[in-house]
Amino acid sequence: MGSLRDGKTNSSSGRRWCAVTGGRGFMARHLVAALLRSGEWLVRVTDLAPDVVLGLGDTEDVLDDALRDGRAVYASADVCNLDQLIQAFEGVEVVFHTAAADPSKNDQQLHYKVNVEGTKNVVDACMICKVKRLIHTSSIAVVFDGVNGLLDANESLPYPDKFPDAYGQTKAEAEKIVMKANGISGLLTCCIRPGSIFGPGDIVILPTLDQCGKTHFVFGDGKNCDDFVYVENVVHGHICAEKTLSTMEGAKTSGGKAYFITNTEPMNMWDFLYLLQEELGYKRLFKIRIPLIVIQAVSYLVEWGYKVLHHYGMCQPQVLTPARIKYLTVHRTFSCNKAAEELGYKPIVTLMVS
Repeated sequence: MGSLRDGKTNSSSGRRWCAVTGGRGFMARHLVAALLRSGEWLVRVTDLAPDVVLGLGDTEDVLDDALRDGRAVYASADVCNLDQLIQAFEGVEVVFHTAAADPSKNDQQLHYKVNVEGTKNVVDACMICKVKRLIHTSSIAVVFDGVNGLLDANESLPYPDKFPDAYGQTKAEAEKIVMKANGISGLLTCCIRPGSIFGPGDIVILPTLDQCGKTHFVFGDGKNCDDFVYVENVVHGHICAEKTLSTMEGAKTSGGKAYFITNTEPMNMWDFLYLLQEELGYKRLFKIRIPLIVIQAVSYLVEWGYKVLHHYGMCQPQVLTPARIKYLTVHRTFSCNKAAEELGYKPIVTLMVS
């Protein structure tokens, strides 16, 4: 449904090409659709699969139309393969690097290979291909130590000495690589740190709540707040960063920096999850509150069980892990003032409208 040769041909018309790594991921699908809808970009979608398989939904319809008329092409590329990335980035002006290892799998080797070595490859490919701007999808996890809650944290917060899982640790290392690359070989870089993303196509929050059905679980005292962010606002943050770097003043101000992106509407996490469950059609939910000491003990038991039994086919736990319980039971809210002032970011969809 498209090839790199198609991409090179269309670039002769004067329209600009951008590339999106991990382009078939949840947020990336919305980003690709937004870039195509803008009319400013031709989009090279890169991901692991040998061919693109389209699903249902508005974002998929937009991509389908673009693949048919040449405004988008699909390139099978592994971020762990530098040669494939060089081919995918040929003739590209901007790269949006969204590819990352699955955060639900606490596999140090996998996360280091994809998040750290893969990001290093992306940076090297950008420099080799003379890409002008690189926007990297980071995470709020890069500043979370798994112990202390965060309230209205801003970008002055340093990286912690220890992380609760491989995802946060390797995303922090990747972020450092991207920021350090700013200004080298003509490449400008910027990192976006989204809050807890939700929206159409979500493969974590909504499916987990759907599995709970009419039961609403609360871990701990249920008083912790979180900063959820609608997927279209994350997309908007990426586009704001790219537009900012495209100007001389913006490049000086924002090049090599990282920005928190949220809905700027921090709220009680469990109340918000309750609302989402109701939106899924589950009314009159039965609430079950589990004390923190109990759920922590269960998570450690499940983790131990996996280490012993995974050779016999036990699936790796995704929710009941010590690290995940830490994420779910402390405050995690962040200030977007810096993104507003320097990137011109402002949420385009509120939590209630979403």
